[in-house]
Amino acid sequence: MTTSTSSSGTENGTSLRSPLLLPPPPPPPPSKIPESESESAQEKLLIDDMLQRYCGEFGPWQLRHFVLTSLAWALEGFHTMVMIFADREPDWTCLGPGCDPQAKNVCGFEPGSWTWIGGADSSIVSQWGLVCENKYKVGLVQAMFFCGCMIGAGVFGHLSDSKLGRKGSLTIVCILNAIFGCSTAFSPNYLTYLLLRVLTGFSTGGVGLCAFVLATEPVGPTKRGAAGMSTFYFFSTGIVILSGIAYCFRSWHTLYIASSIPSILFVVFVLPFLPESPRWYLVRGKVNEAMKLMRSIAKYNGKHLPNGVVLALDEEESNKTNGKQDYKEELESKEAITGSIIDVIKSPVTRIRLFLAVVINFLCSVVYYGLSLNVVNLDTNIYFNVALNAVAEMPAFLITALLLDRFGRKPLAIGTIWFSGTFCLLGALVRGGGIWNTVRMVCGILGIFGMAGTYNLLFIYTTELFPTVVRNAALGCATQAAQMGAILAPFVVVLGGTLPFTVFAACGIVGGVFGYYLPETLNKPMYDTLTGMEEGEGEGEGV
Repeated sequence: MTTSTSSSGTENGTSLRSPLLLPPPPPPPPSKIPESESESAQEKLLIDDMLQRYCGEFGPWQLRHFVLTSLAWALEGFHTMVMIFADREPDWTCLGPGCDPQAKNVCGFEPGSWTWIGGADSSIVSQWGLVCENKYKVGLVQAMFFCGCMIGAGVFGHLSDSKLGRKGSLTIVCILNAIFGCSTAFSPNYLTYLLLRVLTGFSTGGVGLCAFVLATEPVGPTKRGAAGMSTFYFFSTGIVILSGIAYCFRSWHTLYIASSIPSILFVVFVLPFLPESPRWYLVRGKVNEAMKLMRSIAKYNGKHLPNGVVLALDEEESNKTNGKQDYKEELESKEAITGSIIDVIKSPVTRIRLFLAVVINFLCSVVYYGLSLNVVNLDTNIYFNVALNAVAEMPAFLITALLLDRFGRKPLAIGTIWFSGTFCLLGALVRGGGIWNTVRMVCGILGIFGMAGTYNLLFIYTTELFPTVVRNAALGCATQAAQMGAILAPFVVVLGGTLPFTVFAACGIVGGVFGYYLPETLNKPMYDTLTGMEEGEGEGEGV
């Protein structure tokens, strides 16, 4: 009876309320809840999207991180350009008969008739007598250093993507640089010196690469290009500082120690305060570490990252946006699109681009490193000249960045290469002696000014010439070609006289001619696949 009465009362109550207030609709069954609503409590974003929406693209956190990390570029400048001072041929003076004060070198002088100014330990040339028939050994040790750089860039580039990470790899190369650099100072003979310079090159080859990636990966997409181009300022600044260090420490033994100590200071006082890249954390499956770092970025920048926002890889973000289970299954079963340098060569579009990129990078590297090393042949103040060359590079970086999107990649590349080649040609035509030494020095400075702008541009230009699937392979070939040019440059410098300027002028002019056959990439899409590029650019057009 009680149940019946209660039921009747409920029905009457419902009947009385129905004209005034409709009862709430019954909740839908769990299987009918839209997927987007079920995921509203957790928003999945790519790192770039999270930086733009919540953390800030280039706030105080990124500025501090970028500056501290990019200090490693100055260390690379130390270990690379120290050879200019340590391997130079010092001045000499006559002591008696059998020596000609007007001679250009000491070849043919009687033993004991002359001596090195500054003592035997002022450079390796005076230490081990690397003159006349042994002069080639100076170019050899410099070339072998760049061979080490070429190998180290490949090894530590792989390690920074895998187990060691960006920070771990940067730590290792800086420690090795400090060890090998200090050990070089105690080389008892030429062969030991050669071996240690190769090892220093091996570790130096990974410094700039690891520092560049670690510094730019936490930067937002719209600021990353400008940040990446700014790293070269630290390299040039390092060369300027090295000139001052070399001026204070005239012995090559103490110079190597003084130029290696900053690497130790960087490892002890800077690296402990640098975090790992959030992108490396994410691709290695360490999502919690990546999210913790992103929250730190947002907090330091005065932003707020909501609790419901999490990082995702691009595949995961695509699944969330599409909201379809069958799409996820399709994505998991879809084979990855891969490519190799063989595919670059097979494609009619990228084949000629690769050839041109390799040749241009090789020629420009000969000019850039050749002009940097050739200061020993200018008969001017070597410390002032090296510092002036480095300072001349800085406005080139700025001008290139400002004109890049106005005139396009191709005209700017050709213009800067020919600018450098023209002044190298003028330097070859100018005779040495007196005021003409200063004129040749100015020609060299303007030549390196133009080539520094080209170097800054080629990295971006080469990246845009190839689709994503083979971009790293093609860029790797261009980088290897540039290292080969750096290996050749010391042998050109050893020729002395006007020959180096002649070779640099020829390389610059020919490089500009090859650049004429490259396509313009300004406002062009960055293709993902070779098929897409062939369809977009036209398979039969060649470039």
